[in-house]
Amino acid sequence: MYMITEAKKVIRIPPSELGDDPDKVVDALTWNTYEGRLAEEDKTFTVLIRNVRAEGPGRIVHGDGAVYQTVSFEQVVFKPRDNEVIEGVVVEILKFGAFVRFGPLDGLLHVSQIMDDRVDIDEANQRLVGKESGKYLAVGDIVKARVVSIDLNEKNPQDSKIGLTMRQPGLGKLEWLEEDRRKRAEKDKAGDE
Repeated sequence: MYMITEAKKVIRIPPSELGDDPDKVVDALTWNTYEGRLAEEDKTFTVLIRNVRAEGPGRIVHGDGAVYQTVSFEQVVFKPRDNEVIEGVVVEILKFGAFVRFGPLDGLLHVSQIMDDRVDIDEANQRLVGKESGKYLAVGDIVKARVVSIDLNEKNPQDSKIGLTMRQPGLGKLEWLEEDRRKRAEKDKAGDE
């Protein structure tokens, strides 16, 4: 889920940056320090920072020479939540499942969580195919899935482990969902006649 929040944090301004335009230095260091990072305190991934403002005078720590400046800013953050329904694109197919990109992170859709059918891998075409149904999942397909597990990696957010499932009504490849809707509409129409 995306949210816009207000943050107040501290940046370190090295001595080599102290002679430059202070506003530009504070902006650049804030972006480099916090944008694209996972905040440990609330497990949110900072996607975008704007309206950076220095708060009061900075502090110089004895023996360091750098200025530690408190800054406040608006940020767009992403935080996956348990049981949240997401829409994402399949970015990689492997023997054990598919990786789905939603927001700035990827989640794993294990083969056992794709459909009720037995799933085989078609390595030549980079697809996961249902043995009886013939339905397939390939790179570039858009899917609707539910988050079932979250293990965020603070040091490297791209190494986070997020588990997904599509084995519930209303979840799956968007083409499958549209096909199911169309079949239900035809069945309802036939029942009315």
